[in-house]
Amino acid sequence: MSSATRNVLSLLPALGRVGAQQASGAAASLLFTRGYADLSSLKKTMLYDFHVAHGGKMVDFAGWALPIQYKDSIMDSTTNCRQNAALFDVSHMCGFSLKGKDAIKFLEGLVVGDIAGLKDGTGSLSAFTNEKGGIIDDTVITKVNGQHIYTVVNAGCRDKDLAHLNKHLAAAKSKGLDVAMTVHDDRSLLALQGPAAAEVVAGLVAPGVDLKSMYFSDFKPIDLGGIPCWVTRTGYTGEDGFEISVPNSHAVALAEKLTANKRVRMAGLGPRDSLRLEAGLCLYGNDLNEDLTPVEAGLAWTIGKRRREKFDFLGGDIIKKQLAEGVSKRRVGFVSTGAPARQHSVVSTPDGKVVGEITSGAFSPCLKKNIAMGYVDKDFAKAGTALKVEVRGKVNDAVVTKMPFVPTPYYKRPEPAKK
Repeated sequence: MSSATRNVLSLLPALGRVGAQQASGAAASLLFTRGYADLSSLKKTMLYDFHVAHGGKMVDFAGWALPIQYKDSIMDSTTNCRQNAALFDVSHMCGFSLKGKDAIKFLEGLVVGDIAGLKDGTGSLSAFTNEKGGIIDDTVITKVNGQHIYTVVNAGCRDKDLAHLNKHLAAAKSKGLDVAMTVHDDRSLLALQGPAAAEVVAGLVAPGVDLKSMYFSDFKPIDLGGIPCWVTRTGYTGEDGFEISVPNSHAVALAEKLTANKRVRMAGLGPRDSLRLEAGLCLYGNDLNEDLTPVEAGLAWTIGKRRREKFDFLGGDIIKKQLAEGVSKRRVGFVSTGAPARQHSVVSTPDGKVVGEITSGAFSPCLKKNIAMGYVDKDFAKAGTALKVEVRGKVNDAVVTKMPFVPTPYYKRPEPAKK
């Protein structure tokens, strides 16, 4: 999810008691202060009419008209995803493919991950970096095969990401590299998340399609209810689930097939943000930006072992030095008292020394307590450290806490047996 969360218009007046109460959850980071937007000027996904017909409360998000919630509250929608299944329309995100015999070589000059080392049909979280090692965007990259890479980037970063890619594509082609980019504006993207997701998808696949051998980050072209889809076992909620790329002409039909199952409810931006924070997942523009490196952001694990031999990507020299010498700040989780912490809330020691800042914070619908993440000086990053957080002029108790805040039951490939 992108930094455009800060531009969503406030629903507090429109939502009444539900809005006022549930805005204490992570969805508050999605709210602004001017009421409804003029939706007529916004881009619409193929499911716009479907959302409205199902009671979706539509808001401006990254220039798209998207639902912040449906008829149920954000609290209920969040817990339903943890207990059953939720369907999210994430078609505003930008998917593209890089193809050609030099596609991997090209992409590895721009991201920190070991793309060549991925098995065909698998993917991983990675990051596009700038010359300072800062994160231009976080992204999920799938190696379809040795000459086809499928990537999804954040909606709010689309323009700068594509400009960045096109700039480097032009340079690569001038050197004779065989690589071309296709942006998949002809496709929609749906995310089915929750413990019932696999059961729901299994009910739509043809006999013989084995979902049990499809693990977290695996990618397969699969027909769902007769509709040809690209299916990746992944998601942004911390739950097992699937992100499904489908041709635009079939998007509504697929949503209808998925929601025909009684365990599936449509879900909007509000619960999506609550879920990702409970799972300790970053929000670009809040928890990640171009001045933070993967090392500072706690994403050093995305820097592949092979990539650490040469650091031959943008900002590699800086990241190499940080890995060797350490960094001065760390991204950590917090549990706090009082009102929920918000982005830019100041973090200090009990004696008043400022040591950090909150980047995301909310009341957790599942844990029923305040949670947050942010950056603190490395000396205060150990779990259990007692700190203070300032919220609307009041100073509340906070404790550094390990993330994720809730268990993340991803369907992972079993570890090889030890010999």
